[in-house]
Amino acid sequence: MENQKGEILFYQREDGSAQIDVRLEEDTVWLTQAQLVILYQSSKANVSEHIKHIFEEGELIENSVVRKFRTTAPDGKNYITKHYNLDMIISVGYRIKSSIATRFRQWATQRLKEYIIKGFTIDDERLKGNGGGDFIEFKSIGEKHS
Repeated sequence: MENQKGEILFYQREDGSAQIDVRLEEDTVWLTQAQLVILYQSSKANVSEHIKHIFEEGELIENSVVRKFRTTAPDGKNYITKHYNLDMIISVGYRIKSSIATRFRQWATQRLKEYIIKGFTIDDERLKGNGGGDFIEFKSIGEKHS
């Protein structure tokens, strides 16, 4: 496999609230340990320790969340690099202590709370910016379950 797939963007809105955009490919995102370090503004040792504990504690199973991708370095050489899927990205985000990880947890908690209370959650920004495509899909899902 070539290169990582998908991306995650964290940013802060003008009102100070966190916004997270995830672009999925094949229903997940794959990031390297180095990308997790950048994403959560942490250290390699810290991210590595959390990944190790996530596996040791049985929170996630390694062969279901790790995939090796072939990557090309700036020197033109190919390397096999471990990438971690969205499950690991989320699990690490709940363990890391940094301001960006805190904003991630606040955002995730709000989505979870909304889901528990309403039974669903809607990404208003994506809904507005997608020409209604997500609304049509959401409406279709609602019709199937009514």
